[in-house]
Amino acid sequence: MADEQPAIASLRVLVVDDEDNIRIVLSMCLEADGHHVTSHAGIDEALAAVSREAFDLIFLDLRLGLDNGLDFIPQLIAQNPWTRLVVITAYASVETAVEAMKRGASDYLPKPFTPAQVQMVTQKVAERRRLEWQFESLQQALGNMDPEADFPTTSAAVRRVLETARQVATSNAPVLITGEVGTGKGRLARAIHAWSAKSDGPFAVVSCETTDADALDADLFGVAGEGAGGERVDVPGRVAFCEGGTLLLEEVGQSPPSLQPKLLRLLRDKEYERVYDFRPRRADVRIVATASNDLQEAIRTRRLRPELLLALDVVRLEMPPLRNRPEDLRLLAKRYLAFFARENHRRIGGFTIDAMHALQQYAWPGNARELRNLVERAVLLCDGEEVALKHFPPDLLNSISEYEVGDLVSLETIEEAHIRRVLSSAGTLRGAASILGIDPSTLARRLRRFDKDLPPVATASNVPDDSVQDRRNENQPAH
Repeated sequence: MADEQPAIASLRVLVVDDEDNIRIVLSMCLEADGHHVTSHAGIDEALAAVSREAFDLIFLDLRLGLDNGLDFIPQLIAQNPWTRLVVITAYASVETAVEAMKRGASDYLPKPFTPAQVQMVTQKVAERRRLEWQFESLQQALGNMDPEADFPTTSAAVRRVLETARQVATSNAPVLITGEVGTGKGRLARAIHAWSAKSDGPFAVVSCETTDADALDADLFGVAGEGAGGERVDVPGRVAFCEGGTLLLEEVGQSPPSLQPKLLRLLRDKEYERVYDFRPRRADVRIVATASNDLQEAIRTRRLRPELLLALDVVRLEMPPLRNRPEDLRLLAKRYLAFFARENHRRIGGFTIDAMHALQQYAWPGNARELRNLVERAVLLCDGEEVALKHFPPDLLNSISEYEVGDLVSLETIEEAHIRRVLSSAGTLRGAASILGIDPSTLARRLRRFDKDLPPVATASNVPDDSVQDRRNENQPAH
C-alpha cells in the first residue's frame, strides 16, 4: 500500500577505493543507516560486481593505484543504468568535478568528508528510490491484471536489456530478441512496440515455426488473384494489417527456408508481394523477431540463411534464463502467488521455508513461464495459508538438496540459510540472536536485507518477540 513505504529506502551501495580506512569508514557509516554495502579496492573487482548485481549507489575514488577512476565511470553506469555514482577524491577541483559530471557522475564528495556529508548524499538517493517505490505502487493495478506487466526485476542483466530496449524502441531498426523458451521474449517485443513511435499502430504476431511454407506465406503477405469461380480474391496478410505498426516474427530461426528470401526482402527493401500477385507493395512495418534456437547452428545446417540473420541482427537483445538470475526468482514467485491467490479467492500469505528452498534449487528449464504455471498449480492445490512442498509436482521435489558448507553458492546464501534455520527453531528474534551470538538489532537488519518485504526493525527493544515471529509467518521469507 502507498502509505506503508519506509521513510528512507535501504540502498545497495558499492564502495570502490584503494584505501582500506576509507572503505571501512564509508561501510560503517552506510551500514549504520541500514544500507547493504559491498566494497572493493580495485576497478576490476568493481566491474565484476556491477556485472553480477544491481546497485543503487556507487562511491568511486578517482585515484585507484595507477588507474584513473574517471575513465571507468561510463562502464560502471552502463552496467547499472539506474545507479547514482558519487566521485570521492582528495584532489578536488572544479575541472575534475565538471569532467566527472560529464561522464555520468551525479555528485562529488571531497576528502576528508564527515559522516553527515555521507548521510546527506545517501539520503538524496534514498529519497529518489522512495519516489520510485511510490511509482511502482501506482503500477499495482496493472500488476493485478498481469504480474509481469511492469517487468519486475532486481537483476542487473535484465535491467541492462530493458534499458537498451527503451533506447532502440524509438527507431525503426529491426530487433532480434534471443533467449530460452519462457524467458519473456514476446513480452519484451510488445513492450518495444508500446515504447515506440508506432505504439498507436497495430501489433500482430505470427509464428514462423512451421513446415508449411505456403500457409505461412499467405498468412504473412496475403493472397491476391482469381478464385475457383473466376472471382477476384484479395486477402491482406499480417504485413498489411501491421501497416504503421509492429510485426513480431516468433521463432524466426525455424522459418521455412523457401520463405526466407521474402522475409529478407521485407526487411531490406520494405517490399513484398502477395501470393499469386507479382505487383510489389510497400510496407511501413517495424519488424521484431524472436528466436530460442541456436541461430549459428541453424546457419551451419542450412536451415537459416546467413543474410537473413544479418538483416535481423541490427539490435540483438539476449533475455537471460531464470537460473542465471536467482534474485528474481523470489520476486516473481511472490508476484505470481499474489496474482493467482486473488484470482482464485484464496487467502495464501506466502511460501514455507522448505517450499521456497525447493524453488531456488530447481533448474527451471521452462524459465519464468514454467514458474508461473507451477505457482498457479500450487495455489489451486493449497489447502492452508502457505504453499508447502506437498503442493509442488514430483519433478521439482526430486531436485531438492540442502545447502552445505563447500557448495558453489555465495557466502550470503549460506549465511541466510543458517540464520533462517536458527530463527525457525528458536521461534523469537532474541532467542535466535542469542544462539547466533549477535545483537538482536543486527539480526533484524540482516533479516531485512534478506527480505525487503519485512518492515524495518530498528532495535529489538521496541519490538516484542512474537511480532517478529508473526511477520515471519505472514511473509514467510525464502530459504
